[in-house]
Amino acid sequence: MDHSNNSKKILIFAYIFESIKIIFVKNFEKFDVEKLKDNPFRLLNDDWMLITAGTENSFNTMTASWGGVGILWNKQVAFCFVRPTRHTYQFMEKNDYFTLTFYNEEYRDILNFCGKKSGRDTDKIKETGLIPLTSPNNSIYFEQARLVFECRKIYSDDIKPEFFRDEKIHNAYPLKDYHRMYIGEITNCLISE
Repeated sequence: MDHSNNSKKILIFAYIFESIKIIFVKNFEKFDVEKLKDNPFRLLNDDWMLITAGTENSFNTMTASWGGVGILWNKQVAFCFVRPTRHTYQFMEKNDYFTLTFYNEEYRDILNFCGKKSGRDTDKIKETGLIPLTSPNNSIYFEQARLVFECRKIYSDDIKPEFFRDEKIHNAYPLKDYHRMYIGEITNCLISE
């Protein structure tokens, strides 16, 4: 049996696969975050986002609508909140980068699915058809996204109920599973072409 022929086929397939990945990445262009015209309140409250952390070999994503963008410590930042009970939490803790990705309305079913199912029990990528892409910083975002914030984690802290100034906020935590806030410097803003 001629194994060299099989090796050539594998190399050709690997080359084609890498070429396809490069084509997908070219569907996004870097964009100056200050020139975005999106309303951040609509992006988060109405459109929602996927928070994704990990590497090409091991990552998780979850739907969220709590977060924001702004300037902190003279840096362009985005912040998000993840409960310790969420599978994504361990990935946020282990990795220096995370992404916040935003989608057109046609992907609402994917956002609903990723908000209701846990990556502990479900292969969200297989179930939704999301196509993961890897950034130069080895963070994960998805081909279907229309807007990507790649963030380098610069601060995290737990929500502390003793500092609530509005007693009604306690109603958001009947299980006392308080979020951890992550602040990330936006290192890349990508928009789909």
